[in-house]
Amino acid sequence: MPKSVIFDLDGTLIDSAPDLHAAANKMLESMGLKALGKAQIISFIGNGVPKLVERCLAVYGRKSDPQAVATYLGFYDADPFTLTRPYPGVENCLKALKSAGCKLAVCTNKPEAPARVILDGLGMTPYFDFIAGGDTYPAMKPDPAPLFGCAEALGGESLYVGDSETDEKTATNANMPFALFEGGYRKTPVSEMRHDLAFTDFADLTRFAT
Repeated sequence: MPKSVIFDLDGTLIDSAPDLHAAANKMLESMGLKALGKAQIISFIGNGVPKLVERCLAVYGRKSDPQAVATYLGFYDADPFTLTRPYPGVENCLKALKSAGCKLAVCTNKPEAPARVILDGLGMTPYFDFIAGGDTYPAMKPDPAPLFGCAEALGGESLYVGDSETDEKTATNANMPFALFEGGYRKTPVSEMRHDLAFTDFADLTRFAT
């Protein structure tokens, strides 16, 4: 039986940092705060929108609150994929995995609605049998519950593919094989992260998963 493959979204399938950066700065500017650089925003990605907003505001000694999160989401949801693109080789990989009989899912800490909007806008939704966002289940990654939910929806043995420390922890907590994409938003050296495959070329992932 072919494996099912579960993908993280931001930093794994898509380079969404430019749009995340734009929305974060619109939020900050609406609060009278200075814009932050893209590299700094990238360092805040990985644990969902509330954490991203919290980290942005902490730079200025401000505490986050539901209104700040709502403000960010308002800006982001209005323009979520103008600057976002799939990483090179992603679409060929997804096509090859589907052709090999693999079932595919997305497991992201991004809320499910904007995740679906982005996947629809980039023409990627048809590749996936299941999509789970950060609000699909009561817990978010690195809690293993969302990954377990995706695996159950797909059936069979699953491989998890991600780019970050959060993804590594999620796979470890779920006791699931993990493929680490080296081109995303990771901050820890690859040598210090547990993985069954580390790759920069999605063709290598295709060969590993099939």
